[in-house]
Parts: sequence; structure tokens; C-alpha cells
Amino acid sequence: MKNFIPSDSRGGADHGWLRTRFSFSFAEYYDPERMGFGALRVINDDQIQGESGFGTHSHQNMEIITIMRKGTLTHKDSMGTEATIGVGEVQVMSAGTGVLHSEYNAGAETVELFQIWIEPKVRNITPRYDQKRFADLSEAQNKLVLLVSPDGREETLSINQDALIYFGFYETTDKVEYRIPQEKGVYVFVIDGEIVIDGQLLATRDALEVTLLQNITLEIQAGTKFLIFEVPTVVRYL
Repeated sequence: MKNFIPSDSRGGADHGWLRTRFSFSFAEYYDPERMGFGALRVINDDQIQGESGFGTHSHQNMEIITIMRKGTLTHKDSMGTEATIGVGEVQVMSAGTGVLHSEYNAGAETVELFQIWIEPKVRNITPRYDQKRFADLSEAQNKLVLLVSPDGREETLSINQDALIYFGFYETTDKVEYRIPQEKGVYVFVIDGEIVIDGQLLATRDALEVTLLQNITLEIQAGTKFLIFEVPTVVRYL
């Protein structure tokens, strides 16, 4: 089963300092048909203006992943973490029993990022923070680069859920066969460019939900950047 989601059907908000688009219901945007995709709860496409940001606020029992696309962000949290996140870096925060944090753009340049929330596998764990620079994010590699996994395989960032996040940047046209494990679904999100998946064209910021299939074929056009989220279709807490 496949469900195509065009870019212009996403929700959004403009707060002046923050311009964002929501793939799923979030804050003031509510659509009962878009409450998430399995364990994937949030994909926010954020632009944060200079000298502004998210003030200190709390999270609990959520895996929060930030993928930086432009600019630099300063992170502070109640675990004592003070870090700077730049282009090509990915941040992971397991909120667990509860954490306070802030994210601030101290520079003049607009920051662009994707903020992703994934439901945890185990609730009320001890909060945890990590980040990593992936050189492959800044240049075409013509392959899928694994960013996030449940066990830190292949020097990835680990999260508290049986989920994978891949990034792809293809300089040339290519075809990729993607196998989908049982009880998993796949959410493909095009950052820039075009992909044809089993006859369905996805352009910039379009997405495709895939469930109840064993594999899909991605025909990737030259210059395309995209994300693949492989997540449990049903959330079961341990």
C-alpha cells in the first residue's frame, strides 16, 4: 500500500522568527488523518531567523533527531550539555523521563533544519544526548548513508526505537531496490529533486508512505537529496 503526500498539502506556520512546514499534526496544525506514520511522529521543516530560537522547554518520552541543512545552532539542556550543531551534523536526544533544552541561532544567517520525532521503544529511560558529523551529507555519494539506528551500527547515532534513518544524495541518475522488513513501514521524503517510486513521481518536499509491501524501487534523478525513514508500523512499549 502506498500513500502519496504532495508538498503543498503539508501544514505550516509563520511566527516571524520561525517559518516551518509540518508533515504531521503539530502545535496549531491539526489533521486527524496525519497524526504520524507508525513510530514516526514529527517531521518539521524549520527555518530559524538570526538571533532567535526555541527558548527552554521540556520533552518526555520521545526520540528527537535534528538534521542540520544550513547555519549553526546552539544547544543547551538540563543534562549539562552545551553544544554547537552545524551543517552536516545530526543531533539525537532521548527525552526519556524528561529533559529541558533550548536551541538558539546566535548568528545572522537563517538556520535550516529538519526536526524529527520518533516514539520510543522503552519509556522512562534516563535522558541522553549525542551528535555526530557526517561528511557524506555535504557531497554526493550516490548511495544511501545510514544516519540513525537502534544499535549504533556502522558508526551511526543510536536511538531508543527499532528504526533507521537514511540520507541519500545522488549526483547521477540511479535505481535502488529497497527491501522492507516485516512489520515495518517506509516513509520517503524528498528534500530536493525527483524520485519515481514504482511509477509514482515525488518532487521536492513530496513524500510517500509505504506499508504492507516487501520492497520498492526508487528511480533517483540526478541531483536529488532525500530521506528514508524505516519504522515500526505499530508502536509497542516495552
